[in-house]
Amino acid sequence: MKRLLIVDDEQIVREGLRAILLKNFPDIKIDEAKNGNMAIEKAESFMPDLILMDIKMPGMSGLEAVQKINEKNSLIKFIMISAYAEFEYAKAAMKLGVKDYLLKPSKASEVVQTVRKVISQIKEEQESQQERILQKNALQKALTIVETDVVTQLLFDHVHEIHLDELVDMLQTPMTSEKFVMSILLPEDSERLYAEIKQRVRKIGSAWVGTLYGRLIPIIVFRQHSESFRSQAIALARDILSVARTEDKAGWFVGIGNVYDSLDKIRQSYQESLIGTRDSSLPVKYRFYSDIPLAGSRIDGYHAKKFENKLFDQIRNGQWREIMKEVSELIGFFENKGVPLIETQQRVLELLWIASRVLNEIGVEPDTPLYSFQINDFRQLRTETNHLLNQMWQSYTNYQNQVEDDTIKQIRNYIIEHSHKEISLDGIAQKFELSPIYISKLFKEQLGVNYIAFLTECRLEKAKKLMLNPEKSLKEITYDVGYQDPNYFSKVFKKMYGASPTEYRRSLLGIKV
Repeated sequence: MKRLLIVDDEQIVREGLRAILLKNFPDIKIDEAKNGNMAIEKAESFMPDLILMDIKMPGMSGLEAVQKINEKNSLIKFIMISAYAEFEYAKAAMKLGVKDYLLKPSKASEVVQTVRKVISQIKEEQESQQERILQKNALQKALTIVETDVVTQLLFDHVHEIHLDELVDMLQTPMTSEKFVMSILLPEDSERLYAEIKQRVRKIGSAWVGTLYGRLIPIIVFRQHSESFRSQAIALARDILSVARTEDKAGWFVGIGNVYDSLDKIRQSYQESLIGTRDSSLPVKYRFYSDIPLAGSRIDGYHAKKFENKLFDQIRNGQWREIMKEVSELIGFFENKGVPLIETQQRVLELLWIASRVLNEIGVEPDTPLYSFQINDFRQLRTETNHLLNQMWQSYTNYQNQVEDDTIKQIRNYIIEHSHKEISLDGIAQKFELSPIYISKLFKEQLGVNYIAFLTECRLEKAKKLMLNPEKSLKEITYDVGYQDPNYFSKVFKKMYGASPTEYRRSLLGIKV
């Protein structure tokens, strides 16, 4: 229901206008004011959509009242009413954004026609505003999906070069040349805290939050040079940990990787942050990878971090024979170097812990790697280590066997059918009860493309078909195929096909003709 305020110092004029308007606009709600000051008060309490304002009134003029009301609510529309047709009055009114001008006395038909025209403009503006709000909300939701998918692809795969620049641009994150990863380890059954943690991180405006898998949330943080790396990381870690203010702190921990100068190296920082979470029993609930002490003394010829990073990739690729061979050789290496048995056991157990954590991120849930009895010599250590690795290998194999051969085909068909909707790796993972990282791995291994590239291809193929319909605008097509930003759609389309959507469509329709 639209609201209209009549402002005139003559009661007979107000009553006449009310009668005309109610007869022709029975659904409109009308109130009155007899001077400029009352009009200002009514504008706040009655909140009209439209005001019919007399120019000449005792005290404050109508033009002054319009100016003051505009300062508080610029959305209200005005029609000025005056017995004077002087150009200067009309000019002053138009400067204030007044929509129309009626002369006293006006015919009823003129009043109705003018009011109907302005009400129609109000409706169009409100509908347009509502559409913009809906599009903004849809874009924000889409950006959230883009953000988690980009983090997943960067940390566990490679984003196709066609998409990365556009995705980064679309997220509009204040990026810097340096970045690092923080891994947030949560207690069991803490999915409800994910949204709050994401909201905390968003406030800083310079980080991307990945999806929650198992108990871990990875965050890519852009280094701010206004403060030191450690200060920035600690402040963010403490802010995230404050979410647990009413929770048991047990199980919470934040691992912080080193700073790197390119997105290509961000996987290294992620692996470091993951290693940083391995001892969550520490009283301070965050740890920098660079602060982790080496077990015992440095051993010539053994580069722990290099071995750990290699182990990450081998486990993700399922290279279990190579893993077992290299770990066994490593134990022999330590024995030959004269490293004490207890220190060797500690170093190997840390490697097994890393293997267990990487399996968790894939979606495999192995038993916690622990030696079941006291190890008395290197032979026993080698035997028991092989046994624990075999158990992990079996868990990995069982998980793969649970995934039927046609699962990737089902996922592929699902994406083709739903590519026009808000679709994400995380959402697909929940539907098919698989890890998003594992789905990304399946795509690359079995289809030879990554998930974002496949989704983009599906959307653009649909767009090309819709372009054959000349009645559909490119903006409509953008939304119909699943994009919320026409500029982003245009950039991706041009990179894929070497022509803008407009150019491609002209060529397409030209061929048809």
